[in-house]
Amino acid sequence: MRYYIIIPAHNEAGFIRLALEAVMQQTLKPVRVVVVNDHSTDETQTILRELTASYPLLTTLTIASSSVHLPGSKVVNAFNRGLELLDGDYDFLVKLDADIVLPDKYFEKIASIFTNNKNAGIVGGFAYEANSVGEWKLNHPMYTDHVRGAFKSYSKDCFMAIGGLKAAMGWDTADELLAVYHGFEVVTDQSLKVRHLRPLGKAYNKKAKRMQGEAMFTMRYGFLITCIASLKMAWMQKKPRALSDNLSGYFQAKKQKAPYLVSEKEGHFIRSLRWKKMTSRLF
Repeated sequence: MRYYIIIPAHNEAGFIRLALEAVMQQTLKPVRVVVVNDHSTDETQTILRELTASYPLLTTLTIASSSVHLPGSKVVNAFNRGLELLDGDYDFLVKLDADIVLPDKYFEKIASIFTNNKNAGIVGGFAYEANSVGEWKLNHPMYTDHVRGAFKSYSKDCFMAIGGLKAAMGWDTADELLAVYHGFEVVTDQSLKVRHLRPLGKAYNKKAKRMQGEAMFTMRYGFLITCIASLKMAWMQKKPRALSDNLSGYFQAKKQKAPYLVSEKEGHFIRSLRWKKMTSRLF
């Protein structure tokens, strides 16, 4: 199968060489890899220049944006700039972070899943992070049927159906909800163990704390689902403050009449799907 990879990168000098070398060592190689150097102030560009000379399939693009590292719009805007350099001649499209190291057969297995399951729309493995003694441990997701935004593979049909990625916090949940809305499946494979070199959110600005709640509002979760999801998040992450941060973000977005990421019809489907998943886990 043919696939393209787009990697947004902001100050990734400590990781990007390892990430790209892992991509280049794949048993099923990508047709093209585009790295979007988004306002880096470290040695990211120097490393990319060196790697581009070694790997003909690698293209780099340097853009200027905010130096503030926030989840959501910044990374998706960089992804979309990279997307502009690619054509539509692919079977699946990959959004990959610059601090991810993949096992050699990662995309061979991803391609196999897409080949054998025509309903597969978004596919990925699971993230492992190093603990204080250097052991790689599974970073437990909220749900095992969720693919982290750091390493998402989209079938072409699915990517087109959902209208690409939303340039807002919550894009990596909205894409999966919309994929299911359009009849696709989100498929995870526990054998695909991905090494995440920098734990989630370590480089994020303090403003990011309330953005999860804002995302829940813009995805039309409603207050009750937002409360339940935030409680679970606070419990899973062992961060009681996450509940108040999320609710603060939710009400701030409501007060400011933040634009929704999904239509009313899509929002109704999303709420129904969320209730179904929550109740199924209770019984």
